[in-house]
Amino acid sequence: MTVRREMRGFAIGSLLFALGAAPGYLGLVGITADNLTYFLGSIFFTIAGFTQLRLTGRWQKGGWSSKDAWDDWWAAAIQFIGTLAFNVSTLAALLSVADPGTFSSNGWRPDFVGSICFMVASVLAVKATTHRESLWDPEARNWWNTWLNMAGSVAFMISAIFAWVDPSTGQSLNTDWVNLGTFVGAICFFAGALLLKPEADKEANPSLNGNGPHPDDE
Repeated sequence: MTVRREMRGFAIGSLLFALGAAPGYLGLVGITADNLTYFLGSIFFTIAGFTQLRLTGRWQKGGWSSKDAWDDWWAAAIQFIGTLAFNVSTLAALLSVADPGTFSSNGWRPDFVGSICFMVASVLAVKATTHRESLWDPEARNWWNTWLNMAGSVAFMISAIFAWVDPSTGQSLNTDWVNLGTFVGAICFFAGALLLKPEADKEANPSLNGNGPHPDDE
């Protein structure tokens, strides 16, 4: 069975984020390895986000004729921006271990901008899925996928809120909620990524979806 290209990146990135937030992982591997785990996860998110953006709203006649197609494209575009924000925050956390004088963060902190982007992208994706038959690839999104991503975005936002550092103490509001939100969000994103797999019967007979084989699937 083939899988959509972006599924691999989202699945691997989600598992790495879940691993980084898993209870006991930080104590087992140390802060440098933990931050590296998050950074690698963000790279896989970005690769997957770029792939989804490139595939969404393919440049073909009639590909941009509906509002749903535009919502789908904007969802992918804003999500991609969010992944770049996580690249920056996770890299800063990784570098802070080597040079704490330059980088103020002493560990990875969920990026608030990235979390907002994920939330907006999830809302647009849910809107687009309302009439997914009008999208260039009806199997690119489905209800379970978009709502799981919405749940993951909410969890990441909760994590970002509790990661706010109090200037008077230099500590985040609640590290337990930071890790819990990250872990739950990552699991939701992982489950959503698995649902990007094309339906088996349509893979066996591409003519069933009315568009023939998709050259961008592999």
